[in-house]
Formats: sequence, structure tokens, C-alpha cells
Amino acid sequence: MVASNLEKARFNMVQQQIRPWEVVDERVIDILEILPRDAFAPEEYKNLAYTDTEIPIGEGQRMMAPKIEARLLQALDIQESDKALEIGTGSGFLTACLARLAASVVSLEIYESLLEQARSRLEEQGITNVELSNSDGLEGNVEGAPFDVIAVTGSLPQTADSLKEQLSIGGRMFVVTGDNDPMEANLVTRISEDAWRTEVLFETELASLVNAPQPEKFTF
Repeated sequence: MVASNLEKARFNMVQQQIRPWEVVDERVIDILEILPRDAFAPEEYKNLAYTDTEIPIGEGQRMMAPKIEARLLQALDIQESDKALEIGTGSGFLTACLARLAASVVSLEIYESLLEQARSRLEEQGITNVELSNSDGLEGNVEGAPFDVIAVTGSLPQTADSLKEQLSIGGRMFVVTGDNDPMEANLVTRISEDAWRTEVLFETELASLVNAPQPEKFTF
């Protein structure tokens, strides 16, 4: 797809997908208008980079649909001084968006092949305030905690306490929970040392995070 067509597709994505889905934060919209999403998509799917769909990126993983990424970014209300944690680097596109909004980003990816692809793409975009790690974000505390924002890019059966504990007071976490369709997108805010508030934002469907703990099955 030639550059002019990609520019038009990006414009249409914002106007026809992002804005109609109640995304009004101009900081988020500005980033989605500027950052080339196609640069983070596999070569064979670049023509789908701005469509309302999930894109395969390898290892059985997919890029989120653009409108979900936009709602995630808006919900987290990321400030320039914030320290962010991303669970699941994936293609690196959401990582890049977080990096443009926050002071720094720690991003964890369980698949080394995806991590190295994302590293290359981030470098190509001149993004330097990201620390990438080939690790499982559900295994213990992440070095650098607590974080002001946490973005979980795969669904969990329920919000993981281990992640909630790594929020700073006033910190926000976006996480999709549930094991059936539809699932719920939640904003979790830490309001004190031992209290959190959860707001359900919308219903959606998102593939499970790798190694997500599975709920116990009742037996009779």
C-alpha cells in the first residue's frame, strides 16, 4: 500500500473508528494520527493496519483493534511524568503510544521473537524511553515498581492481585477480565495502601494473556 493510501487509511481510522467510540482525549488522537501503525504490523498485513480488526503478529498473538487501544490509552489518562508498565509487548505499537505519553515504559513480553521485532520497530521510530524484558509479567513484582499506569494487553479471568499491588497510590490499570464473551474492560485505580476502585468501561472480547491463571472448576 503506497504512502498516500496509508495516510488516508490512518485518517479514516481516527474519524470512523476512534472518535465514534467515545475517544475524546486529543492527546490520544494526536498520537494515533501521527504514529504509523503500519510500521508495527507484519509485512503481509500492513494493508490491514488501520482497519477495525485484530492483526496476527506471530506466536498465535494479535494486535488489538485500534479502537480498543485508543480506549485503553484514554482510560489510563497518562501524564508526562508517569512511569508505565505494559504486560505483553506484542507488536510494539501500544508500547510506542505509551512511550509518547509517559516519561518511561517497562514492557514485558513472554515471546522473545515478538520482543525482538518490537525492539527493532521502536528503534526505527526513534523511541528510546522504553525498557523491554523477555519475561512473564504475572510472575512476581516487576523491577521498578510501583507504576503510575499498567496496561494489560491480554485478558485475565479476574484482575490479578499481583498487578494491583504494583500500582502507586493514584495509579491506574487497564485490564480486560472474564472467561466468556462478552468480557469487561476495567479501569482499576489504587486509592490507598490497601484499597482499589474498579470501574467497568465497556464490554469487549480479548484473547487470554499467555499463562493467565485459570479459575477453579466446580465439581460435583
